[in-house]
Amino acid sequence: QVQLVESGGGLVQPGGSLRLSCAASGRIFIVNTMGWYRQVPGKERELVAVIISDGTTNYADSVKGRFAISRDNNKNTVYLQMNSLDSEDTAVYYCNARVRSSLLSGLNNYWGQGTQVTVSS
Repeated sequence: QVQLVESGGGLVQPGGSLRLSCAASGRIFIVNTMGWYRQVPGKERELVAVIISDGTTNYADSVKGRFAISRDNNKNTVYLQMNSLDSEDTAVYYCNARVRSSLLSGLNNYWGQGTQVTVSS
């Protein structure tokens, strides 16, 4: 089993910044893709940003130029630096990781518990 523990959410004023962190632990052989998704009540969970183990990244159009995803492969940790935040970014942010637990196992998908980000004056 693999656990994802998120931190860094909170309340921030419009135009401010926050940094989210997510650490994966447990039965890990290799972590392939790590990413962040977000969800607001009544809407589907949406992709924010993902990063593959080789450093390749992909962002939602709504956050390009404002958010930056990075990872520390030695620590199995992914970060999301969020700048120029506005009210539209208010959501619960979920960490996601696709993990291979052994050399012969397939990739399994794991989610963190979610962390609330609220952008408000």
